Amino acid sequence: MDAPTEVFDVSGMLARLDRLFSAGEGPDAAAALLDQSLAEAESLGDRAARLAILNELMGLMRATGDHDRSLRAAAEARELSDALGWPGTENHVTTLINIATAQRAAGQSDEARATYDEALEQALAVLDPDDRRLAALRNNLAILLGDRGDPAAAHEQLLEALAILERTTVDPDRDVDIAGTLTNLSLVCHDLGRGSEAAARAQEAAQIFEACGREDGHAAAGLAGLAESCFRRGETEQAVGLYRRALDMTRTAFGESSDQYVVTAENLAHAEQAAAAMASGHGTAPVMGSVTPGGAVPSPESATGSGAAPRTPPAQSAPVESGLSLARAFWEEHVRPMVQARPALHGRVAAGLVGHGSECYGFDDAVSRDHDFGPGVCLWLTREDMDAHGEELQAAYDALPRRFRGVGPRVATARSAREQRVGVFEIGDFFERLTGLRAAPDDARAWVTLHEPTLAVATNGAVFADPLGAFGAARGGFLRMPDDVLLMRLGQRIAMMAQAGQYNVPRMLDRADGEAAWAAVGEFVAAAASAVFLLNRPSSVGYLPYYKWRPAALRALAARPGSRVPTVHRDLGEAVRLASAACLGGVEFGEGGAGARGARRGLEGAIERACAAVVDELRVQRLSTATDTFLEPHRDELRARIRDPWLRSV
Repeated sequence: MDAPTEVFDVSGMLARLDRLFSAGEGPDAAAALLDQSLAEAESLGDRAARLAILNELMGLMRATGDHDRSLRAAAEARELSDALGWPGTENHVTTLINIATAQRAAGQSDEARATYDEALEQALAVLDPDDRRLAALRNNLAILLGDRGDPAAAHEQLLEALAILERTTVDPDRDVDIAGTLTNLSLVCHDLGRGSEAAARAQEAAQIFEACGREDGHAAAGLAGLAESCFRRGETEQAVGLYRRALDMTRTAFGESSDQYVVTAENLAHAEQAAAAMASGHGTAPVMGSVTPGGAVPSPESATGSGAAPRTPPAQSAPVESGLSLARAFWEEHVRPMVQARPALHGRVAAGLVGHGSECYGFDDAVSRDHDFGPGVCLWLTREDMDAHGEELQAAYDALPRRFRGVGPRVATARSAREQRVGVFEIGDFFERLTGLRAAPDDARAWVTLHEPTLAVATNGAVFADPLGAFGAARGGFLRMPDDVLLMRLGQRIAMMAQAGQYNVPRMLDRADGEAAWAAVGEFVAAAASAVFLLNRPSSVGYLPYYKWRPAALRALAARPGSRVPTVHRDLGEAVRLASAACLGGVEFGEGGAGARGARRGLEGAIERACAAVVDELRVQRLSTATDTFLEPHRDELRARIRDPWLRSV
């Protein structure tokens, strides 16, 4: 392609982007600017400018938790950089760093490691040894190494990064990149058992953060990492203060729907709980690793993130010792030492609790403890490790205590005994038990066979360790529903909302067929609940579980910071409450005790409010431009956006 006759003003766009963040306008405004800039660069045929914008976009989408779009931008950036002939250049190194970081944040550990290694090889060849981009690369690689269970290698990378930054800084006492690297070093030192070094590094970082006075996403990530360092040392009050400051900065920089905000909010809640317990004299020092990492990462992008992994939706209300909490403690105190006693499995065993059972969703309570409850974790191995060590590891697991913290042994039902919910699994076998597939399908059409409750059971719970990244990669595949499939399913859901709720509920009531109206309400509520989760994106919040846990899941999602369409669950609850009187009569509900007539008005009002909220969200996400309050026309707009002709016809 010939060079563009007119070039896009990248520097001007970056300046506007900086002004947006400085003005506190947040990620939505930044995304709109980047989308507009991509279109303008495309119209001018300026591929180099488009690549620069894609680098910014993948960073912003990563930071705000839209990993699907971040990965799409990464794939396009890689293709475009290759087409421009940039491999072996500084620009290509920067693109590779950003791609690898997007992959890491999306849970693609193996892909990220390969891309970081490629970036490091090229960086050492083309960059000056003191180029700060090399320090950014080593920082990000260190986080990945730490996630993969190799803190010693992470420590080595961070020392290299720190040396570069200290040689090139103009003001070491106010250099936020140095502060971020020191924070990451502090966290790694905790993992290595070097408590005194961890404390010293954290103190250095704190002094720099205090002196530099920055109030942006980068500083927020650093403060969150510093808060975790305090938490691990048992300084819970200091951790609470730092988390609160980090949360305020993150809200402004990335919005309340971002991974960084959600993780920081959850960590703040943990720290506040621990601080309250210690203040009352009933608490002990926090267990190392009980807080999700949020370290600062110097990055070549202007929109930097914390590197924290996506989290499943938080539980609405759980007992003091929930099933997930019990499982994590059992892992730390009994299972992890048992695994570490086997040198052949060092750095190779993933652990967590995922699958069937209320505790995997975070919805367990006292009633849940009558069956399938007790100490237990899942241990996931590759096929090679399963063949070599699976039988021995299962025997060692079976020999662990059956009672723990006054709970147990597990009382299995006949069904759960057949399923094997805890113990040792080969990764592919585990997902095949739950979904019928050993891995997420590559073909978008095959996704049609996977129902949302099935996907929910394969992606719920928590992962306590995943040093190889193999389990996370497989699990992440099931979380990343292809765009065409999501659009198809969302179109089906809003069509059912329109037909069952907006159209058939009033028609069946006009015909005095209360039973049919009752059935229509049920179909409407089920479709609307699914639409809410799809609009919030499964890659960020997971999937709607089966019917028993839908109300609890909707309440939990609505309580999550930055949740989209958070009012719909109340409208659905109102619809269910009024349906009995409106459809079947005999109960005094509704306006002024007007019985069935008042209940009908309230029911239809709740349906319309839920539909209006969905319409607003479709327009906000640019999935529809229709203005009709009836949902059916919006399905046509969604269908038009599906690229696969077969899926478009489903």
